[in-house]
Formats: sequence, C-alpha cells, structure tokens
Amino acid sequence: MTVKTRPVEYSHGGKIFEGLLALDDAKTGKRPAALIAHAWAGRGAVEEDWAKRLAALGYAGLAIDLYGKGVFGKSTAECQALMSPLAGDRSYLQERLLNVIEVAKKIPEIDATKIAIMGFCFGGLCALDVARTGADVKGAASFHGLFSAPGNTAGKKIKAKVIAFHGWNDPMVKPDAVKSFGEEMTAAGADWQIHAYGGVMHAFTNPAANDPAFGTVYNKRAAERSWNSLKLFLEECFA
Repeated sequence: MTVKTRPVEYSHGGKIFEGLLALDDAKTGKRPAALIAHAWAGRGAVEEDWAKRLAALGYAGLAIDLYGKGVFGKSTAECQALMSPLAGDRSYLQERLLNVIEVAKKIPEIDATKIAIMGFCFGGLCALDVARTGADVKGAASFHGLFSAPGNTAGKKIKAKVIAFHGWNDPMVKPDAVKSFGEEMTAAGADWQIHAYGGVMHAFTNPAANDPAFGTVYNKRAAERSWNSLKLFLEECFA
C-alpha cells in the first residue's frame, strides 16, 4: 500500500481553491470519501495528514480549502481575519461547503453516494453546518468544533449521522452550548452523538496546541480516543 496525493482545484464565487486528495494506490475503483474541513488557519499540514490517515483506511481523504488557493493564516490576527467573514455569514459558508461536496462527487475515485465530512475547530462548525442544511451526506464529524446554530436552518431535517468530539473544559464551547446543541440536533431529527472528554480543552487533537491561557491544549488520550471513535463512526456511515 502506498498513499498518494494530488491537488484538486475548484472554484466558487469567482475564486480559485485547492484541496488535497489522498488515495491508497493499491485500491481500484470508487471508494467512500471523507472530506476534512480545516481549522481557522486554512488547509495545512494537519488536515493533509488526516487525509492520508483516512486514505490508509481505504477511503478517499480530501482536505478541502475554504479560503482560496495558497491562503493560510500565520498569526492569530491573520487567522481571525480569514475565518470571521465566513463565520459571520453562515449562509454563504454553507454555499461554499456544498459546492466542494459537489466537486468531490465528480472525482473519479469517489463514490458519490458515500461521502462524509469532518473538521477541526472552525472546520468542525463547517461539518455541522453541512449536516444542518439537510445535505445528502452520510455523516458529519466535529472535532473541538463550535456548536452555535447558524440561524438559517431551523425546521430542516438532518439526514446525516452526526458526531461531535468535545473537550468538556473547552472555554469556547461552554456546557450550556453543548446542551443547546443536543436540543438542536434532536429537534432536527438527527442521529447524533456527543463524546465529551473530561479535563480536556480546545484543539485537543493538535500536537502543536500548547496555550492554556488561550484554551488550546493538545491531549494525547482524547486525540486517540476520538480517532478510534471516528473509525467506528465512518464504518457505520458507509455500511
């Protein structure tokens, strides 16, 4: 088995984007796909590594780009400036996300009937927003994602299975927000799960996260637990 990658270029709103597709070249034909939505910095090494990990399991791993080809934040201020326009216009964000799902469906190695989306932090919000639109995807997985409802999907039924991996001590998503999220998912008729890890903060899957004052701290145990749970979740989604 050798995991190989190639860029996937696409457009939306007159702008060019570039994702990274990872595939096991020993496998032939179409396969289920997991799209990886990036954290606030943009598509980078973390998301690309996850695409490769998923490809090694036999899936197509596609690290998607929501900011534009080559755009990546290098400081807190830059990341915030990149994320805020999309986080502040959830309808437009959803359009951009649904566009890249349609792009993925046309990739020859991807089974268009078996697509899931996952993401980290801002990317977790993105994965959940895809589910909230009622999109015909099999699953949506959020890792230390933001739970706030978008305000434009009330009354829609969620078709995707939903799972959220959450650090209970995440200062960006307080317990009240977790409760509200569960109520929202229930009202939408979703098949949903929340895995909450005690003593764990935001960004717990990122080995580079080490800023307790900001609330972002890597937690190896929670990272491994969430990865193992994701594997089971994807097996269920694509069964």
